[in-house]
Amino acid sequence: MATYNKRGFKSPKPKEVEDIEDNIDVDAKDSTTAEVFNTLDEGASRAEEWVVKNQKYIFGIVGAIAFVTVGYLLYQKFVADPKELEAADEMFMAQQNFQSALDSTTSKDSLFTLALNGADGKFGFLKIAEHYSGTDAGNLANYYAGMAYLNLGKNTEAISHLDKFKSDDLIISALAKGAIGDAFAQKNQLKEALDYYKKAAEMNENDLTTPRFLLKAGQTAFTLGNKTEALNYFTQIKEKYESAPEARNIDGLIGMAQ
Repeated sequence: MATYNKRGFKSPKPKEVEDIEDNIDVDAKDSTTAEVFNTLDEGASRAEEWVVKNQKYIFGIVGAIAFVTVGYLLYQKFVADPKELEAADEMFMAQQNFQSALDSTTSKDSLFTLALNGADGKFGFLKIAEHYSGTDAGNLANYYAGMAYLNLGKNTEAISHLDKFKSDDLIISALAKGAIGDAFAQKNQLKEALDYYKKAAEMNENDLTTPRFLLKAGQTAFTLGNKTEALNYFTQIKEKYESAPEARNIDGLIGMAQ
């Protein structure tokens, strides 16, 4: 009877040959793994050597960070916070004099001057702004000082203090920018006044400050002969802030600017 081989049929390998090949594969894998671990060990050793060699610098950096952190916390607790309280206490009398000046009909100038310079052993806004610089109260004192100077007609001083004032409160920051515009307007520097009125109007759209400074921007632009620009500001008031006090005579202003 004839015999034949099926296509693709391979005779099985003797068991001894398979064992030898398996051993070769295992040895090769073990060798590669060993090389990887050796490389990792060498890298770890070099890292350890670097740490040992530079540990003084490392501990120095860590110590410096810790020192700064602890120092900041101590400063806040024993210097900054008490300073804030002290400044706020000084502010009380100055704020009272400032409010009295706003309410007064006969002695505004003298009360604004007391608010600026102090009274009854208490600092005024000028000393508070200088002595407590860097505190919230010191910053706010610049705003009050600027507004007091503006009411006294001392516009250069008003601009100086209002420009130093910084606030995250969008309403009061807009009022400060607009007050700088008022000071420039009183100095008859209308271009500068217009720039600050525009900044004040654009800082934060709201029903209180935005129409107020849009109106001032429009009136100032009209005075400068920029009727197109003035018409733009007046139209914004009519379209967006129709219920605001600034909109009462807005149709007449629009007619003048057209």
